[in-house]
Formats: sequence, C-alpha cells, structure tokens
Amino acid sequence: MPYDAMSDCSDETLLAAYAAGDPAAARALTMRLGPRAFGHAMRMLNDRAEAEDIAQEALLRLWRAAPGWREGEAKVSTWVYRVVSNLCIDRIRRRRGGHVDIDAVAEPPDPSPSAEQGLQDTARGQALQAALGTLPERQKQAVVLRHLEGLSNPEIAGIMDIGVRAVESLSARGRKALQGLLAPRRAELGYDDD
Repeated sequence: MPYDAMSDCSDETLLAAYAAGDPAAARALTMRLGPRAFGHAMRMLNDRAEAEDIAQEALLRLWRAAPGWREGEAKVSTWVYRVVSNLCIDRIRRRRGGHVDIDAVAEPPDPSPSAEQGLQDTARGQALQAALGTLPERQKQAVVLRHLEGLSNPEIAGIMDIGVRAVESLSARGRKALQGLLAPRRAELGYDDD
C-alpha cells in the first residue's frame, strides 16, 4: 500500500501492517506519532536533544511491541504518550539525583515574525516552563497532557494509569497553582495587552 494511501488508516491498522512487514506503515505511523511524542517530551523536559532521544526510544519500543500488539487493549497513541511520559519522568528523576535543576535548562529559541513578539513568546514560554517545574510530577504531567497536548481526560487516565476523576483533580490543582504563580506576571508577560 503506498504511503499516501495510508493517511486514512488508523494507528492500530498501521501498526498491524508494520508487524506484517510493511515498512510504509512504519513511515506513516512515525510521521503521525513522532511529532506528538517529541512535543510531549519537549514540554516535559525542556531539552531538545533529550526530547528527541525520548521520542525515538518511544517509537523503537512501539516497533518492538508491534508483533505482539493486541488490538483493542489500548490505543496506540495513548500507549506512546504513556511511554514518553514514563521515560521523561525517569530522566527528571535522574537529573534531580545529579542535582541538575530542570529550570536551569535554556528555552530553545522561538522563531517568530518580529523580534519583539519572539522575545515576548520566549518570556511567556520560560515563565510557563518555570511554573510547570514547581508542580509535583503527576500534576505537571496531567496539565501538560490536558492543556498543552489537548488530550481528553480518559486518554490521560490511560496514560497515567489512574482514574478520570484523579486526572480531573490533578489537572485542576495544577492549573490553579499555575494561575497563582503566573497571575502576578500578567503585565510583565504582555497579557494585559491581549
């Protein structure tokens, strides 16, 4: 099956096709899930190189799991998010053991049309990343998956292996904590102009 014809296939169909030996299915699934895995890892770690490593490792684990994949037990995307989350948490824990502060990692430059907008976007991103860094790991994970990745509460519950109510609680507490941390900086970050 040509690569373009696979764009309408579900993740599960593509994974089954890959397991049956179709390399085009792997390319299609990588193009679909790779950017999501990288984006989630980037938001969790704030380190481009580590995020790339995590995304690659998550997809490698998916390819290794493909032959034994049982359709209907979990969504492929949910499984990938869960693997990325777990790998990120492991990296964060290793960093803390090595006394490296996650907030000390530089924000990557944000390409934008104007220098002023770029500076403002960078300041906003750094403020959000710094505020996220103060949250407990589970709250941070729930907030990132819900509000930055746009996943549904049931999907997040599957990724975090907790109930939907627990996701709602973690997300609400995390969001409230972020609002409290960022509210005093509204004018500084240019939100009063919006």
